[in-house]
Amino acid sequence: MSIRIKLGVSIVTLALASAAFAQTPAAKPTRIRGDIVSLSGDTLTVHRRSGDTVKIAVKSDTPVTALKNIKLQDIKPGSFVGTAATTGTDGKLTATEVLVFPEAARGTGEGHYAWDLGPQSSMTNANVDQVVQGTSGRDLKLSYKGGSNAVTVPENVPVVTFAPATHDDLKPGKKVFVVASPAGSDFAAQRIVVEKDGVAPPM
Repeated sequence: MSIRIKLGVSIVTLALASAAFAQTPAAKPTRIRGDIVSLSGDTLTVHRRSGDTVKIAVKSDTPVTALKNIKLQDIKPGSFVGTAATTGTDGKLTATEVLVFPEAARGTGEGHYAWDLGPQSSMTNANVDQVVQGTSGRDLKLSYKGGSNAVTVPENVPVVTFAPATHDDLKPGKKVFVVASPAGSDFAAQRIVVEKDGVAPPM
């Protein structure tokens, strides 16, 4: 396989995987968060945070990716990010994690919508217009099709970007974030983000 083809495959894989952070409400995905129990053949068994254990069908071409930590200072004007956040009583957004998308995935899931990490949780996938140093972190001024908002990113919040991974990384004990669709009484994976090198999916 040529270097050009390999690069193309990597870009496509990252673009597909980035959708794990960018499903709009219309898509109505099932987001599964938990620890891998086993991968047997094409069945991934995951013990969810909610306490139950589910089985997920995984095809040979199901995209699998990992994450790597980057610095808050790496977020610059012009970056395209996805940030989960909570809304305070004052109406202001405070980030609970930030993903910096690779350039190939710019525009993925663009917008602001409800997320499922807890009460008052939201996801904003948007362009960074301005970065301002605040008293409790950095304030990101974000814009997306149809709107804009601002989010404060505290210094201790995970800031990540995508890193390569394969199905071989789906090992017992590793934390995963799986976007899946119902398949009978079980699920079918659309894409998987897996813990690697000590970096667990923060979303």
